[in-house]
Amino acid sequence: MTAPLNVFGVAVEGDPDAPPGYGRRMAELGPLLGAERLGASVYEVDPGDSVCPYHYENTEEEWLLVLTGTPTLRDPDGEHELAPGDLVCFGKGPGGAHKVTNRSAAAVRIVMLSTIPDTRIPDSGDPITITVYPDSDKVSVWPPGKRFRMTDGVGYWDGEL
Repeated sequence: MTAPLNVFGVAVEGDPDAPPGYGRRMAELGPLLGAERLGASVYEVDPGDSVCPYHYENTEEEWLLVLTGTPTLRDPDGEHELAPGDLVCFGKGPGGAHKVTNRSAAAVRIVMLSTIPDTRIPDSGDPITITVYPDSDKVSVWPPGKRFRMTDGVGYWDGEL
């Protein structure tokens, strides 16, 4: 067992590459706790910013726990204001699509938890994840950590000899 980690006091850092509207700060908790099967991140989000674009996972389940503030959750049913202590589960696939935005006047702090997929790259052991971004017609594949436009799809035999 590792030492306890306080999710209210963990230091969060910004992403200098994040575009306007996504200026959230975060800390990945899994590595700090030595986790192997469950990932978790603390996010602090200023008014007007979002954690990430609207998306859904095809290989993992995610949970959202509100620590402080009143973030707005967008899901397939619309937008919902959340409160401290609210817990939401996002299943695999389109029904689990979500985006968290801070429409309030004060910073919010949340924890996102996710399962780590069982399917792994044989040589590296890296988990394989697939994320879809419906608003921007993108799909992410990890590894190799690349995003593709779904409309740019190619045929099964394209490039084969």
